[in-house]
Amino acid sequence: MVSSICTLFEGHYHFGVASLSNSLFNHGFRGNIYVGYRGELPEWAINGKRELIGKWKEAVILTPSEGMQLIFLPLETTYSLTNYKPDFMLDLWEGPAKNSEAMFYFDPDIVVNDSWVCFEQWVNCGVALSEDIDSPFQEFHPRRVGWRKYFKKYDLELQFKNQIYVNGGFIGLLKKDINFLSLWVQLQKYMAAAIGGLENSIFSNQSYNSTILKMEGFTIFDKSDQDALNATIEAYPGIVSYLGKEGMGFESKHITMYHALGSPKPWKTGHFLRALSGRIPRKEDVVYWENTSSPIAAHSKWKISQKKASIKAAKFIGRFYKV
Repeated sequence: MVSSICTLFEGHYHFGVASLSNSLFNHGFRGNIYVGYRGELPEWAINGKRELIGKWKEAVILTPSEGMQLIFLPLETTYSLTNYKPDFMLDLWEGPAKNSEAMFYFDPDIVVNDSWVCFEQWVNCGVALSEDIDSPFQEFHPRRVGWRKYFKKYDLELQFKNQIYVNGGFIGLLKKDINFLSLWVQLQKYMAAAIGGLENSIFSNQSYNSTILKMEGFTIFDKSDQDALNATIEAYPGIVSYLGKEGMGFESKHITMYHALGSPKPWKTGHFLRALSGRIPRKEDVVYWENTSSPIAAHSKWKISQKKASIKAAKFIGRFYKV
């Protein structure tokens, strides 16, 4: 199967792009990773080869190891990048990734923990999505009822499927299921009026600081793209294949990915100081630093060694003191 991967970043999230890419390569992925970005490229990527790729005049291609390319594509959208995921995937399928049979989007704070074969098997079961930490929402939860009422104004009928509420940080699908992305884009455009425009999201300047317009009563779109994604599932007539909370490491079963929710991100976490306040390193922090060396080195060897040592020290402190 010809599969392509994409992600989006700005600012310090480039560190996550590097570890995500390393984890993909180390678990068997070979192919192109399309990286949409806003702002400046990181130092570890600036020496890539510059080319014209489709509508992108200043694409940068980095080949960190044989069999894998990172293709950096500068973005001009005013959308919050978290709301730009389906648009970006459609642009890729209409352009440089037109020959891909499957496409996967990963947030840049995810580290892959399962064989790449598992992901390609997964998309053959349906649109691949993973349960969120805040799931479930039952059929008549005010959020689900709110979506139905809101989108009915746009002549869209939503049909309850099940109680699972998925996380917006990952999606995989075959090209034959591309209509799911078109529908997600459509629902987000309708949602825009309710949140004050797709420039708004739960993020502001790469931090958790919502700019979403508040609604009277229940705020049914406070996660913007993620709520629109879940509403898309109810509008979509095709098959969706779910992993449970273990899919992103929110439960301790067979974990397929680790998703570092919240703040600070693993590359910004001070483990020793956190340990002194009783907080031990998260598994997401551990696997992040386990995937920082190869084939892309976004941190110095000294930094990687220092962080791994601080994690060990923090774990030791945590044997005696934690909250």
